[in-house]
Amino acid sequence: MKKITVFAFIVALALSGINCVNNKTKSMINPLLQKWDTPFQVPPFGKIKAADYVPAFEQAMAEQNKNIEAILANSEQPTFDNTVAALAYSGQLLDKVSAVFYGQLGANTNDTLQQVANELSPKLSQHSDAITMNPKLFKRIQQVYNQKEKLNLTPEQDYLLEQTYLSFVRNGANLSEKNQQTLQKINKELSLATLKYDQNVLKETNDFKLVIDDRKFLSGLPASVVEEAAQTAKAAGLEGSWVFTTQKPSMIPFLQFADNRSLRQELYSAYLNRGNNNNQYDNKNLLNKIVNLRLQKAKLFGFDTYADYRLQNRMAKNAENVYKLLDQVWDAALPVAKSEAAEMQQMMDKEKGSLKLSSWDWWYYAEKIRKQKYDLDEKELSPYFKLENVRDGAFMVYHKLYGITFTPIKDIPKPHPDALAFEVKEADGSHLGVLFMDFHPRASKQGGAWQGEYQSHYVTPEGKNVSPIVTVVYNFTKPGKKTPALLNFDEVETLFHELGHAMDALFAKNTYPGNHIPSDFVELPSQIMEHWATEPEVLKMYAKNYLTGEPIPDKLIEKIHNSKFFNQGFINVEYLAASYLDMDYHTIKAPLKISVTDFEKEAMDKIGLIPEIEPRYRSTYFTHITGGYDAGYYSYLWAAVLDNDAFAYFKETGIFNKETASKFRKNILEIDGTQDPAILYRNFRGRDAVVEPLLKNRGLK
Repeated sequence: MKKITVFAFIVALALSGINCVNNKTKSMINPLLQKWDTPFQVPPFGKIKAADYVPAFEQAMAEQNKNIEAILANSEQPTFDNTVAALAYSGQLLDKVSAVFYGQLGANTNDTLQQVANELSPKLSQHSDAITMNPKLFKRIQQVYNQKEKLNLTPEQDYLLEQTYLSFVRNGANLSEKNQQTLQKINKELSLATLKYDQNVLKETNDFKLVIDDRKFLSGLPASVVEEAAQTAKAAGLEGSWVFTTQKPSMIPFLQFADNRSLRQELYSAYLNRGNNNNQYDNKNLLNKIVNLRLQKAKLFGFDTYADYRLQNRMAKNAENVYKLLDQVWDAALPVAKSEAAEMQQMMDKEKGSLKLSSWDWWYYAEKIRKQKYDLDEKELSPYFKLENVRDGAFMVYHKLYGITFTPIKDIPKPHPDALAFEVKEADGSHLGVLFMDFHPRASKQGGAWQGEYQSHYVTPEGKNVSPIVTVVYNFTKPGKKTPALLNFDEVETLFHELGHAMDALFAKNTYPGNHIPSDFVELPSQIMEHWATEPEVLKMYAKNYLTGEPIPDKLIEKIHNSKFFNQGFINVEYLAASYLDMDYHTIKAPLKISVTDFEKEAMDKIGLIPEIEPRYRSTYFTHITGGYDAGYYSYLWAAVLDNDAFAYFKETGIFNKETASKFRKNILEIDGTQDPAILYRNFRGRDAVVEPLLKNRGLK
């Protein structure tokens, strides 16, 4: 997932830059407001205090306002350079401050930072609105836009002008003064509500612990999982017990291997009911408010639904195209999922008699069937997926494709003490950027996995390249006392996935700050990398037994590939169910009056979701749709059509073919966000993407 903050619009337009005008003393000692004399100019994380953020944001907003005043005071005729480019460069300080703050808020948060976020949210919303609703600024942009055919712009400049103009229109520039005031109120309420929603999910996730005091209830669990649970218990002050949480690295192995069915139910139910416990962290009313505010916002702009408003500048263009793709894959996946459920029920009947398969049984019996049908056991695989080996394998893939290298950096400030830092260099040894990697769960980190940037690439007005500083954040299985961190296969693919996002940022050659990548294209560079993770040639490079150093045997690779279609019904159906849920929330035409739990049930009944499978994300912890993927969770599937089609090209020419890799880098990775993505893909592939490789690779055709 590419992390999109509540401040994404301003960052995307490079409308950033804040300064504390009336406090020169604070700016002198505030590390966020000083030049960073650190290796590669990374943020001086250890020197930044929570109290530094608000003054830094205030100063940066004031600085941007001053820069915009200069644009408006320019007596010359509006041009691309003195208006559009000047606006893009107007907020470099705000970019800098917000990148650090939101990066820390996700990966190293605490109650104080969350309070700061609550304080900043309405201020930033108001700042953004003041810019996009400034009639004088919009008039200048409009004048440039109206003559763009005569300006002889580069493709990047043309696209930036188009996106800047449309962003102003979509953010209220053409609305009446009364409607602008209404929009400002909506934006302020939305920023606070979505922030609160995400904070509630984090608190619910951190609060739950399944405490086991009797070793007999650990039956079936691998030794490494038991050891990790003991360490989690010790960290929680419960030494002598074993603790499991709703963090996936803890929960999924328990659901896969624990023989005790009632405990599997308890843990999975806690996961499913995050934000739905009628307590101070309950998200039902918040989501209802968010959905209705978004509908109100869309109607201000003359759209029937929020999805109509949101999809206008994405590849899908409209809800009809999204539903068409979802339906096509759903119709292929649901019968497969039903067949998988029937097979599990048969096994359960033999073992348990009259018990009926439930959602908390799925991982357990899926693991048993995989072992039975393919002689493949997750426990058999895990010794070959030592975290460091998988990481280095992904690095080797990028080296073979593009010649780049990853060199560890020791003496450098890091976002968190757990993070690792690498200098990424071109094949000729020149500096490309800095990559931070942060692997394991902790209470201060949001769940899931994502990529973000502490500094994005651009070229200064003076012509200097600003190198990217990129971070990838995971929540992987921790190492034990006697064992290293051994990843499951989902985690292996996730490592490759997020590194794909990182390389998209590191390879960027955009001229102007910010980019405009639609969410249904942004997952292409990440999802395509997952294909390399399972290629036999690549597995031989990195999958080595952590005890013996022996590479993964051909027989085990053969088992992996024989089982590649295993559980695909479940994998596709649980994802698609969440995608439908997201779209259904955002295609309502009248305010939602029923509870979100009732709405969710109606949505799932409508598509015929079987009771043995839950949506991957339920309404009260669906942080994708509060974090930039609203009316956009389908994006992973849309991008999957692209990535499967693109990888088919690599397979045709050779998975490490330098010419194909160069075409992908030059047409996608380097200029992603600077031109229409449909044109970028067409330039790489020679045609539009087709869906057949996706269906074939998922065993749905």
